[in-house]
Amino acid sequence: MKAAIIIFSDPNHGGEEALGRAFNALAAAYDFKQQGTEVAVYFQGTGTRWAGVISQQDHALHALYNAVSDTIAGVSCGCADVFGARAAAEKNGFALVSDNLVPGTSGLPSIAQLSAQGYTVFSF
Repeated sequence: MKAAIIIFSDPNHGGEEALGRAFNALAAAYDFKQQGTEVAVYFQGTGTRWAGVISQQDHALHALYNAVSDTIAGVSCGCADVFGARAAAEKNGFALVSDNLVPGTSGLPSIAQLSAQGYTVFSF
C-alpha cells in the first residue's frame, strides 16, 4: 500500500478545527512512516497556507512536521498562487507540485496520477 495525504484545512480561518485536521493528517503520515508504508503529503487549496505556518519553530505542529518532513511531496502550485501562499512555500523550501495542468492555473497535484501509481488518497 501507498498513502497520499492531502491537507485542505486553512490555518488562517479554520481555527481549532483546521489545526486538528492538519495535526491528524501529519499524525497519519507519521503512523504510515513508522509502519514502513510509502507516504506522500500534499498541501492543497487553502491548505497551501500551512507552508508559512508549520515551518515556524514555535508552532504547535512544528515538531510533528519535522518528524515527517521527508514525506512532504509539496504544495499545489496553482492553489498556492490563488491563495497567496507561493512566496511562503518557496521561502520555506516546499516543492511546488504542478502535475495536473488545469486550464487557467499553474498546475495542481494529479490525483489521477497518484491513484494510477497505487496510492490510496486521504484528505484532511
